[in-house]
Amino acid sequence: MAKLMPTPDAISTILANKSPDESVELPEIVVQVSDLIPRGKSFMFTATDGNAKLKGMLSSRLGPQVTSGEIQNLGLIRVLGYSVNFNPNLSENYLLVTKCDVVSAALEAEVKNEVKKEDVGIILKPKQEMASKSVAQIVHEQAGNMAPSARMAMTRRVHPLVSLNPYQGIWTIKVRVTSKGTMRTYKNARGEGYVFNVELTDEDGTQIQATMFNEAAKKFFEKFELGKVYYISKGSLRVANKQFKTVQNDYEMTLNEYSEVEEASNEAAFVPETKFNFVPVDMLGPHVNGKELVDVIGVVQNVSPTMSIRRKINNESIPKRDITIADDTKKTVVVALWGELATSVGQQLLDIADQSPIVAIKSLKVGDFQGVSLSTLSRSTILVNPESPEAKKLRSWYDSEGRGASLASVGSGMSPLAKSGGRSMYSDRVTLSHISEDPSLGEDKPVFFSVKAFISSIRPDQAMWYRACKTCNKKVTEAIGSGYWCEGCQKNDEECSLRYISVARVTDVSGETYLSLFNDEAESVIGCSADELDRLKSQDGDDNKFQQKLKEATWVPHLFRVSVTLNEYNNEKRKRITARAVAPVDFAAESRFLLEEISKMKAS
Repeated sequence: MAKLMPTPDAISTILANKSPDESVELPEIVVQVSDLIPRGKSFMFTATDGNAKLKGMLSSRLGPQVTSGEIQNLGLIRVLGYSVNFNPNLSENYLLVTKCDVVSAALEAEVKNEVKKEDVGIILKPKQEMASKSVAQIVHEQAGNMAPSARMAMTRRVHPLVSLNPYQGIWTIKVRVTSKGTMRTYKNARGEGYVFNVELTDEDGTQIQATMFNEAAKKFFEKFELGKVYYISKGSLRVANKQFKTVQNDYEMTLNEYSEVEEASNEAAFVPETKFNFVPVDMLGPHVNGKELVDVIGVVQNVSPTMSIRRKINNESIPKRDITIADDTKKTVVVALWGELATSVGQQLLDIADQSPIVAIKSLKVGDFQGVSLSTLSRSTILVNPESPEAKKLRSWYDSEGRGASLASVGSGMSPLAKSGGRSMYSDRVTLSHISEDPSLGEDKPVFFSVKAFISSIRPDQAMWYRACKTCNKKVTEAIGSGYWCEGCQKNDEECSLRYISVARVTDVSGETYLSLFNDEAESVIGCSADELDRLKSQDGDDNKFQQKLKEATWVPHLFRVSVTLNEYNNEKRKRITARAVAPVDFAAESRFLLEEISKMKAS
């Protein structure tokens, strides 16, 4: 009886025709199966003809033949359908067998012919003969002798995060959870559900964000623990949404209920460095109301008590705590800590506030409250007194100079242009009619423009200001007995200040509209503080000085940087135009701008 053997040069035949036509009959291609291991519903193997070998995979349709024992490790198969792909990450060819016949069960050993030098595959090297075993035996032995994480580590090559892309079907990564978000609920046209995110970092320091929805979110929320290392497989990747991405990676990962997550216990742990991209406090202006999140580092100057804020969306109460930080630019900024960060890390900072701790905070939203402010999100991470070069440099500055330095709020210390996002008053210049006549402006997100306009009127009978806390500028109420109660600072003060919150009618050559003015912008327009205007209004028996002051503010040209939003009130959409910065007209600069516009019109 003839000895069963692979087809000589079968690998060469396969590589010579990597995508055979299904209508054309293939030549005889018999290969030996070696290194057969499961990969989800498919099976990985190495095809060998005795001279060369080629890594490959049996399609999921052939899985039942493997699990039943028909196709065995060291057995022979006749390849009837296949394709060869090039794996750029491994710089080698990859065989996918879609159809085959079983020629024989496992042979006694791997077939090895006389070694020939060929460039078609990997030349076989002598190896120890091994006893033939079915895949079922191999899997059973692995399951019985190893922990899941060890099994995954041995049977799957760990891929670095930088090598992943959406077109890889099979991969395993070894990563540490460096940030874990909270479980959130969502509601859209398809219904309601749950979602949460984690940020994963491998030993090279590369990061990626992984998102889980509904059943996967419930399955893995308790599984993932901050700081622990895991093997993860059977996830999918897609191009990251720049609006929501929190790490520097072109892709984001999604895990479903069939994904595999195993803790890498009893192994040498790696500690990836958390990557920060710190923005100096005095450079936060261009990021105001932007899409990108920022990282900051600073010395804690003040920590407020926890307060309870009621959400408008679902009427739920959420804890909030404000901390004020400063850096070596001698500027301070208020950071709002929300949710668990307010009660956990926030309380820790309150307990050690007298020690001026350093905090490094990742993934903050930059808002325009008080000019510039920061807020944490569910994915934000706070490190207290981190051991980093930036923290050591900041500590050295603060101990030698910063503790006694005069510090100013970044909002009050910045120019109007910086507050408005660093844009020139001459960029995005439009007329008022462009804003008022377009009903879709600001529907999806705030949009920003520059306008040149006059204040045509300020109603004297409107509520032009509110009582504000002298510490945090938030609204206060009259306390029982005497003084004023600040919910933000959780304290009673004998005095308060007045801050503008007013509306003015503005006019240009194209039309007119109403413009909301907050404190700093209103002071620039009216020419005095709200406290001073209130004193004029309260003078005995005569409102003339008050009204005269408002009249003096009209028909003076100003340059405004404005935001436009579309809000819904009583089921009616209303456009709100808010001044974000005000500047006097520089007539020389204005003339240059007009000359440039004329040149553009002539050129077109």
